[in-house]
Amino acid sequence: MDLDAVADELYALAPGDFTAARDERAKAARAAGDRELAERIHRLRRPTLAAWASNLLVREQPDEVRRLLQLGEALRQAHQDLDGEQLRELSAQQHQVTSALARQAGWLTAQAGQRISDDVRQEVQDTLHAVLADPDAAEQWAKGRLAKPLSAPAGFPTLSRQPAPPSAARRTEPAGDPADPDAARARRREQQERLERARQQVTDAEQELRGREAELATAEEELSRADEEQQQAERRVDDLSRQLEDAEREQQRAREAARKARDHRRAADRAVREARRRAEDTTAHARKLAEQTRTVLPACD
Repeated sequence: MDLDAVADELYALAPGDFTAARDERAKAARAAGDRELAERIHRLRRPTLAAWASNLLVREQPDEVRRLLQLGEALRQAHQDLDGEQLRELSAQQHQVTSALARQAGWLTAQAGQRISDDVRQEVQDTLHAVLADPDAAEQWAKGRLAKPLSAPAGFPTLSRQPAPPSAARRTEPAGDPADPDAARARRREQQERLERARQQVTDAEQELRGREAELATAEEELSRADEEQQQAERRVDDLSRQLEDAEREQQRAREAARKARDHRRAADRAVREARRRAEDTTAHARKLAEQTRTVLPACD
């Protein structure tokens, strides 16, 4: 048992199952004599819903993870040289990418039996934006062990905070000999190439996500139908359960009536046998009296 393996196992669980499983693993490590590992396991924090959804996305969509990490590298490089207008364009594209992935995370959690709210989904999207903006955040997210959502560092463009117009210093030609127009043009071409690469990666990611979104829409429809069928089945089960309870009560009443009828039959049978015995005794007595009468009468004559 080691911490990485335990953490991978625990952060793959739904938040509701985390604490009990963590305590069990810590207890096992302590029983094995590794108190230090037990303490480190015990310090692992239960993930929020947004963190769990983000971890689930990492585990279930490795291709999207790889593409988002690559896109983040390109965007961070391009961000160093872009002006305000270009940053606003990339900001809108980033929003489309992260929004689509956040919806995928919401679908995955629903598949896992836990629907998330719009606020939680927004926290997932904020985490994905942080992944694009910050290499440290990207590294944390890619492990799939977040305990809480991430936030993008200040200064990276978002839709809610557009970049300020560039200062005069930022609009000047890049560092180098201002008298050397060839160097300035080469630097500008390099910047433009980085921008184009970033834009192309965003475009590729958007195309991939459109396909994924179509799959997600289909899956959500299937999930909705499955939920409705499940609800109908549960209502049917409830109806049948009530019918079964009614039938069981009716069966109990019938059993009680049958028991009483059997008791009554046994009593009636005993009464019939007793009456038959009395009738036979009476008949025998009457015959005996008749015989005695016939014997006495001739003697009197």
